[in-house]
Amino acid sequence: QVQLVESGGGLVQSGGSLTLSCTASGRILSRNAVDWYRQVPGKERELVAQINSGGTTSYEDSAKGRFTISRDNTKSTVYLHMRSLKPEDTAVYYCHTSVVVNVEGARVEHWGQGTQVTVSS
Repeated sequence: QVQLVESGGGLVQSGGSLTLSCTASGRILSRNAVDWYRQVPGKERELVAQINSGGTTSYEDSAKGRFTISRDNTKSTVYLHMRSLKPEDTAVYYCHTSVVVNVEGARVEHWGQGTQVTVSS
């Protein structure tokens, strides 16, 4: 059973920084694209950043220049480094990956339990 575990959330003042971590057993995070999503109550979960298996990264517009996604394969961990945080970054942040499970290309989605980030003004 694949489990993604996020950590690193917390309360920070506006302008501050936090680093979120996502770990999983085995090599699932090194072999697949990994995303960070966030969600606030009453809104849909939104994609914040992605790193693919080759290391190419992409970001949602509001995260560009402030957030950095990275991977440490030796630790089976993907990070989201967040700086210049704003109150509107307040959300539950989720780690996500999807894994191909058969020759037809069917995928299974995996989500972490989420970690709360709160940015005070």
